[in-house]
Amino acid sequence: MFSLRQWQRNSEWQNWVGYVTAQPEQKLTPSSLEELQDIIKSARANKKRVRVTGAAHSFSGCGKPEEIAVSLHNMRGLISVDAEAKLATLHAGTYLHEIGEALKEHGLALENMGDVQAQTIAGAASTATHGTGITLGSIASQVVAWEWVDGRGQIHTHHRGDPKTDDLGNALHVSLGMLGVFTKLTLKVVELYGLQERNEVLDFEEGLARFYDTAHAHRHLEWFLFPGTNKLQQKTLSVIEPKPMSSIQKAKDQFDSVVTLNGALYVLCELARMKPSLTKKVSEISANSIPNTKREGYSYEVFPTPRGVKFNESEYFIKLSDFDECITEVNRILLADNKGSHFPIEVRTHKGETGMLSPTQGEDCAVLSFHVYKGMECEPLFKWLYEYMKKWQGRPHWGKVNKLNHVELQHLYPKLNRFLEIRREYDPDNVFMNSWLEQKFLNQSL
Repeated sequence: MFSLRQWQRNSEWQNWVGYVTAQPEQKLTPSSLEELQDIIKSARANKKRVRVTGAAHSFSGCGKPEEIAVSLHNMRGLISVDAEAKLATLHAGTYLHEIGEALKEHGLALENMGDVQAQTIAGAASTATHGTGITLGSIASQVVAWEWVDGRGQIHTHHRGDPKTDDLGNALHVSLGMLGVFTKLTLKVVELYGLQERNEVLDFEEGLARFYDTAHAHRHLEWFLFPGTNKLQQKTLSVIEPKPMSSIQKAKDQFDSVVTLNGALYVLCELARMKPSLTKKVSEISANSIPNTKREGYSYEVFPTPRGVKFNESEYFIKLSDFDECITEVNRILLADNKGSHFPIEVRTHKGETGMLSPTQGEDCAVLSFHVYKGMECEPLFKWLYEYMKKWQGRPHWGKVNKLNHVELQHLYPKLNRFLEIRREYDPDNVFMNSWLEQKFLNQSL
């Protein structure tokens, strides 16, 4: 989890995996809206750029603070709840792992979460962070109102309107912090619920034959396809009556986090790193070691998965209707050549969204995530992905490795120019840009 003390102490900023680094001139931690406004006004007057760094869980350079780094760690917590309307307003710096318990006290819960809970709510919403579920969208889709400070230091609020005509709402939906710094977010929440998680290992052909039936039979479906093995772990989550996770299960989760992920998996990963020729064998060992398990508890207890081993990641959204053909071809290619990675390919489903920068672009999607263990060469896999996903008009997750250039983004995001018009309205002096964003959105060279 994020440590403010470590963030303040280290002169170098780095993302979670450690591959994106910066040495910002200043690191600032406002405790109030007024302090944040003063920071932005001063930055604008001195022609400095500001990036809010959140929990640094993005694999891309979108959050890289090249001049002024801001943490909203001191602007956290649940502000208010409207139980009847099922609305919850949160300070933007609130971490996902803090929200579940706070909402539970009001009998409420987030509609959906991913399997990582280290991020801030603002960071998760800004980058289209998501979980899985064929009828469910991203964290951004749960936001119904925003408060933010623009590039002039002015405060704005906006309530989501008709998605077909609400240009500003569709720009705010996934904005990568380019319109300003979010300070409060109001989310549509649901009644508190429990989840039952089940895991099993399947042959690829069996899993694919059952994929759509399983996706509709359960609230959430997730795959982990082990490259070069023709085997996958299938995880389903189904709604049950709300109840806390047992102390025995919590202890087991803690054991798995420390021993399995930080111990056994680490040893296997290091073996593959030291001797890359063994990556396929390590993948096979991992696939054969997955037990059939069941977990139950409140939704926010079951969603997260411990991340004890660090990796780099690239993720693509494709049309759900293309999934069968795409994943069959991917599996066949990786059976012949696993591209130097033994990490499983994560497969999730995602409902289409209307945001201008939503990777779904209104289409129900399958989402394929590819990982490479930290310290191993990731270029062979990610370069292949970049070329291969053009065939499927794949759109990368904004928080993951993204090799697309400005021209390619314009092709994949038809409303990009309209988004940029709105961005200029709220940040005419480019206070919230960095080199990565400038290359992607302003067509400037890195």
